[in-house]
Amino acid sequence: MAAEPIEITEPPQHEAVHGEGPEEGHTCGCAHDDGEIVLDVRTIPHAVRHGVVFGALEALTPGDGLVLVAPHDPLPLLAQLEGREPGAFDREYLSREAAEVSIRLTRRPVPVQG
Repeated sequence: MAAEPIEITEPPQHEAVHGEGPEEGHTCGCAHDDGEIVLDVRTIPHAVRHGVVFGALEALTPGDGLVLVAPHDPLPLLAQLEGREPGAFDREYLSREAAEVSIRLTRRPVPVQG
């Protein structure tokens, strides 16, 4: 069976969806909430958990961050992250409970090579 071609179209712009002009500073046009991202990995199967976190972190631009909520202190994940992208993220523990650890990970600006 031959695959059918897929038509790729531009997503609807904010104006077309909501009848208003585009939001200031909002470039994707999807009108999503630009609040702080909280990634609660406690419900994600362990086999794919690290991959999900790495994918989310790769999407962050310098200065952006997310709050990672894990069922334990994710020291192995943090070590892997440091090995993959040395010095790329600031980390701030927000809570360290027995069954829940919350860490804010913020992507650092890329150093200017001079």
